[in-house]
Amino acid sequence: MSTDHSTAFQQILDNRRSVRAYTEQQADQILLQKIFLEAQKAPSNCNTQPWHTAVVSGLRCRALGKKLQDALNQGLYQMDFPYLGSYDGLYKERQHGAASDLYSAMGIARDDKAARHEAFMRNFDFFGAPHAAFLFLPEQFGIREAADLGMYAQTLMLSLSAHGLASCPQTALSFACDTVREELEVDSSMKLMFGISFGYEDKEHPANACRVGRAELDQNVQFVK
Repeated sequence: MSTDHSTAFQQILDNRRSVRAYTEQQADQILLQKIFLEAQKAPSNCNTQPWHTAVVSGLRCRALGKKLQDALNQGLYQMDFPYLGSYDGLYKERQHGAASDLYSAMGIARDDKAARHEAFMRNFDFFGAPHAAFLFLPEQFGIREAADLGMYAQTLMLSLSAHGLASCPQTALSFACDTVREELEVDSSMKLMFGISFGYEDKEHPANACRVGRAELDQNVQFVK
């Protein structure tokens, strides 16, 4: 790989982060097709490509967001995959650190439960993004194919970043899977893993001032000699 390619890739990686506020500007449909075609280059076990993606935009996006918020405000949680949401030790420290950084950027105090709930519910309107992608795994597949779906999602988000769009992967978008399938006319054999909100970043929103760090390399990588 040339130095130019390496530098460009580093810029794409640096630009890709979880963005939680967007402008109303929609991406052109031709651009979206190009981005999702590039995402198809993701690797998968035996080239099975075990993913199904449903993309919703514009007014349909806003309408779906309202239905998701209504369902969850009524406690109508439906999930295809269990979500434990419990971490210990170092992982818990990282989780709490990320939450603290985000709420601090938005000026939300630790004990302000109402403001925290309001911020949480913004997940289900895609943080105002004009587009959302829902990533499904066919029901016959398991954890190995779920890893393939993860590689597809990362490839998709890097492609979005390369084309100037921001994104945010959200497990929360799987919390009303039946509602999503019904509204997007997705077959019941497709199990919803998570969603990705995306669009053009609202650079003025305080949530987007949040920056989270990464662990030191030796905490995650072991070089065996």
